[in-house]
Amino acid sequence: MSVFSAIGEEREIDRDEFTPGIEPQATWCPGCGDFGVLKALKQAMPEVGRTPDETLLVTGIGCSGKLSSYFESYGFHSIHGRSLPVARAAKLANPGLEVIAAGGDGDGYGIGGNHFMHTARENHDITYIVFNNEIFGLTKGQTSPTSPKGHKSKTQPHGSAKDPVRPMSLSLASGSSYIARTAAVNPNQAKEILIEAIEHDGFAHVDFLTQCPTWNKDAKQYVPYTDVQDSDEFDFDVTDRREAADAMYDAESRLYEGEVLTGRFYVDEERPSYTEEKQATDEMPEAPLAERYLDEDSEWERSADLLHHHR
Repeated sequence: MSVFSAIGEEREIDRDEFTPGIEPQATWCPGCGDFGVLKALKQAMPEVGRTPDETLLVTGIGCSGKLSSYFESYGFHSIHGRSLPVARAAKLANPGLEVIAAGGDGDGYGIGGNHFMHTARENHDITYIVFNNEIFGLTKGQTSPTSPKGHKSKTQPHGSAKDPVRPMSLSLASGSSYIARTAAVNPNQAKEILIEAIEHDGFAHVDFLTQCPTWNKDAKQYVPYTDVQDSDEFDFDVTDRREAADAMYDAESRLYEGEVLTGRFYVDEERPSYTEEKQATDEMPEAPLAERYLDEDSEWERSADLLHHHR
């Protein structure tokens, strides 16, 4: 067991452990899809076998950012679009920690889009849940990167002239090794996908469709939905990048035509994570840095000293 006494502890875990005592009841709008994310995550963690003390949840700004307030674990509420850099740093410092990042579509695909792309490229072993409701909700209904072309809002009163971003296609092109889409109206699938994403060794991106009944009534409830793994219409290999790319493009196109396709779209179990790559080249120690610096006998290493030594 680690000096972080909770990590590596084997015991039965109850989902109620992930309900905080201070703010147990979420205050999202009635009918908000964010409740579905919270429920699925609480159900997934005991199945993964992680306790609240073994888990870090990093959130961004927006309605989705409140997730860390309603979920009992270590939490970090970052600034807009910056949940992934914080999550990456925490995972590198302590690989034994289960690190989950979360944010909205504006937070993740807009303001934090550059971090999203490079975190996927480097294949950090973290899970990224994006609450995709096709709108900026907390700031009261502005057009977001996933809002459909023609969508009218406070910032686009005559309708958006821009095509929406294709988040799964962007994720695949950037290098994510696990990509899935689920919806708040499909809680059983959502739980199963979150379990897979958290257990995956590498960057796992979950595009989570979350309806916004207050500011985006056009998106309805994301129903009816079709699970691509259960439908006879869809037969593609999730381990084949080309087939996955075609399936993603199809799903992203149909969403704006009123058809919701959910499920697993790409899985690469062979690609090493960023931590594994760095350890293989001896650039990162096997022992967690966070643990090493709790040892009074450990000598602190500074990057400036290393640069000076090689001159």
